[in-house]
Amino acid sequence: MKPSVIILAYNSVDTLGATLACAQEISDDLHVVDSFSTDDTVALSRQHGAQVVQHAFENYGAQRNWAIDNLVLRYPWQLHLDADERLTPELIASVLSLPDNPDHAGFLIARFVQFLGRRMRYGGMSPTWHMRLFRNGAGRCEERKYDQHFHLSQGSAGQLQGYMIDEIRMSLSEWTARHNRWSDFEVKEMTTAVDGARIRPRFWGNPLERKRFLRGLYNGAPLFVRPYALFFYRYFFRLGFLDGREGFIFWTLQTFWFRFLIDAKLFEHRKSKTI
Repeated sequence: MKPSVIILAYNSVDTLGATLACAQEISDDLHVVDSFSTDDTVALSRQHGAQVVQHAFENYGAQRNWAIDNLVLRYPWQLHLDADERLTPELIASVLSLPDNPDHAGFLIARFVQFLGRRMRYGGMSPTWHMRLFRNGAGRCEERKYDQHFHLSQGSAGQLQGYMIDEIRMSLSEWTARHNRWSDFEVKEMTTAVDGARIRPRFWGNPLERKRFLRGLYNGAPLFVRPYALFFYRYFFRLGFLDGREGFIFWTLQTFWFRFLIDAKLFEHRKSKTI
């Protein structure tokens, strides 16, 4: 199989080169959807042979669906990446070994997070599974404000060997600023009516469906209790402490602080409704 590759980018020169170099090993049809970068992202993309289109960024789901609807792709399959996600040799071999017309309509790919130079291997969250490779017309991204995932509108999903690495190269100031914005999106997601197709939560389903089922259990737990419980579960029960000092920073900020911030903003929202 040789899929077309679609990469979302914005001021991504620190990581985009490695992402494009990996993508070149599986395809000669590379597309970078740039959100009007102010650095050399566009020039770097073109140096690697990618076609570049620019489109204003609203959210990840909207940007990914815009790419699905508007890009002219050379091949009948498409692989979606972020600018900081690179493919391992095993994953590249898995994609290349697929037949042109496999039985499945899409494939889930495991992703590890690399934070402060260290790959997170524990905590029950790394790796996570993402639907990123699918047949044209079979996949679409959820219309969520935050934590959007691709889902299939038809056919079944398989799983590929190997994984991709999400290398977080931004400063902690930028990383926490983004999580602050994402907490706003999550609160809006939880306090507004749901529309559009969503991943069905099923405990016995694929990894994405099981994750959504567990997220529903988490969302039903009491405010302010659940961030403590989730941190204890990931850091101690799922051995997140084995990820070292980098893991301590990651799990404290990503699991406890971020989720506590969401609860605080939910509390603020609910209290404003009663005043």
